Amino acid sequence: MSPRQDRRPVVTGIGVVAPNGVGADAFWKSTREGISVLDHITREGCDHMPVRVAGEVRGFDPESLVEERYLVQTDRFTHFAMAAADMALADARITSGDYSESPFAVGVVTAAGSGGGEFGQRELQRLWGQGSRYVGPYQSIAWFYAASTGQISIRGGFKGPCGVVASDEAGGLDALAHAARAIGRGTDAVVIGAAEAPLAPYSLVCQLGYRELSTSEDPERAYRPFTSAASGFVPAEGGAMLVVEEESAARRRGAAVRAVVAGHAATFTGASRWEESREGLAQAIRGALAEARCAPEEIDVVFADALGIPDADRAEALALADALGTHGRRVPVTAPKTGTGRAYCGAPVLDTAAAVLALQDGVVPPTPNVFDVCHELEVVTGRPRPAELRTALVLSRGLMGSNAALVLRHGANTR
Repeated sequence: MSPRQDRRPVVTGIGVVAPNGVGADAFWKSTREGISVLDHITREGCDHMPVRVAGEVRGFDPESLVEERYLVQTDRFTHFAMAAADMALADARITSGDYSESPFAVGVVTAAGSGGGEFGQRELQRLWGQGSRYVGPYQSIAWFYAASTGQISIRGGFKGPCGVVASDEAGGLDALAHAARAIGRGTDAVVIGAAEAPLAPYSLVCQLGYRELSTSEDPERAYRPFTSAASGFVPAEGGAMLVVEEESAARRRGAAVRAVVAGHAATFTGASRWEESREGLAQAIRGALAEARCAPEEIDVVFADALGIPDADRAEALALADALGTHGRRVPVTAPKTGTGRAYCGAPVLDTAAAVLALQDGVVPPTPNVFDVCHELEVVTGRPRPAELRTALVLSRGLMGSNAALVLRHGANTR
């Protein structure tokens, strides 16, 4: 069944659990001002790792946000997702009664890159240290990539199309595309997003094979994309959940339309082939623009992937020039994740949340810790930049080769 063109997907709710703030307001205040919260890793069992700096979520109390019966059967990454989903639903002003008579009209889609590593590690330690009788019954589900989707849908009573996207870091944007297409096929609302919790010993060990991972011990220098000092990215935990609704259904509820999900496209160019990602990312941008019926010069701000590897940064700068022409060298570019770290699948959803808030406030947030840009890009640094923003482009690439681009339009924009 093909999506209907008259069913437009719009963002009506945002929920955030990020290193720089829990809740959309706290996240945006810190992001807008360019505050960096990168610091030395303090999570238990990680002090001997070569990765020293990360973006940790602090001040998050899962017991106050998630019921105990869900906490005991889920990992930290799902705690983040459930809390963020609740915030997004509250922001969208969706109550338990809004869809109680039509639960199949609401779906859930999340993206995941690492699953519940902390939960899995704990249960495996019990297996080898104490025996199989000490392994909890939730080991079979808590580590699973689809755990967040399942728990959010069960907890909310959402019985519409549900799924999980496992397509690298770019899966955060691909999940939004799945939500938008579900809206086009008849679903009224989709709770969508991604949250990761990769800062546990087993999870960090799994990341050590990434040559793109920064091992700098200085939080101010560990993650500096688009500069001559670029030496990799800093990992992070957290993420965001959004509520995407069919526009007319949202307006019937009296919901505020924050932004329009206008276009998306994805490509694949292979693991760590950063020079080839130029062509793949440019093709994704062109595809997203075409779906959005958007001319290159209409893009008012770019939220960059900003990997922090010289070859990857150069490829991204060239991809923007290839896809947007000379406008690609003039359009404001930002990468707020340099102040929070790269939360894998959660990173592009956090960028999407920031892009929606930037469109609303008419301001481009700066790129923390980045000053001496060495590429032909108009990277916003230092201070937030006021601007008339109608259309935003969000980019994401995965370490295994996925590329994705998303076009968002201001909620007040018409077709």
